[in-house]
Amino acid sequence: MNTDILKGKWLQVKGDVRQWWGKLTDDDVDQIQGDAEKFIGKLQERYGYGREQAEREVNDFCSMPDEQRRRIA
Repeated sequence: MNTDILKGKWLQVKGDVRQWWGKLTDDDVDQIQGDAEKFIGKLQERYGYGREQAEREVNDFCSMPDEQRRRIA
């Protein structure tokens, strides 16, 4: 899954997002709505990440197969 597909699959992956990044609130996840830029911004806000680290985490998350992402989370 890449960031373009993230928006289309958001309902399916938002539970994984909450497990992966526990500091994101339900409201944060609802606001992101699959938008990679909003996702990056929320990671920066909640975790104090720099832009590059937040982008890397979102890209890593999006490039993982569904089964692997769920197993790690």
